[in-house]
Amino acid sequence: MRRFLRRFARGAGILLGLAVVATFAQVLALRWHDPQSTAWMRMRQRQAHERGEELSIRHGWVPLAQIPRDLRRAVIAAEDAGFYRHHGFDWAAIKAASARNAEAGGVKRGGSTITQQLAKNLFLSPSRSYVRKAREAFITAVMELSLPKERILELYLNSIELGRGSFGVAAGAELQFGVPLRGLTRDQCCRLAAIIPAPLRYRVSGDFVRRRAEQLARMIE
Repeated sequence: MRRFLRRFARGAGILLGLAVVATFAQVLALRWHDPQSTAWMRMRQRQAHERGEELSIRHGWVPLAQIPRDLRRAVIAAEDAGFYRHHGFDWAAIKAASARNAEAGGVKRGGSTITQQLAKNLFLSPSRSYVRKAREAFITAVMELSLPKERILELYLNSIELGRGSFGVAAGAELQFGVPLRGLTRDQCCRLAAIIPAPLRYRVSGDFVRRRAEQLARMIE
């Protein structure tokens, strides 16, 4: 029995080590590779298939320098104000979110940083299991160690869901406003940032999004 347990522990250790090495390799490759498909895209296509539907993915890659400054600033203000100060985890935001959720008796607010959201979008699922959260935390730490902040932001802006079948800010601008990315106004940039938490539910013309966009516009002024 002891021999079996030793062998099992050794095998588990080898598998864990391989998983760690594979994760580092995948994340390090993101320094130079622009991913054209993500776990989130594939999940949405599976969900559509299960409903007997087809989902065409709209996704185009845009270098960070070509993404409007107002949009970059609005997204950071909306999703992760401490993005350039933390190392992947904003403990103050997590604590505040936990307190608000406990007060509300449910999950009303998340404390995930842009890096955590990127880890989930690229590699994981929306599952709330402890295993998934542990994987997200590990990938987040590896990203912060391996990638510059500007690259993390570029990856995030080009992979975030912004409407049905629409991923990345270029596709989001076309879907939501019918204009190319460079044609977005400041208000439209803020409205796009405002729908990130629930892009399949929020409407850019809705009252909540309008109010949130006005708030974001004041924040980036």
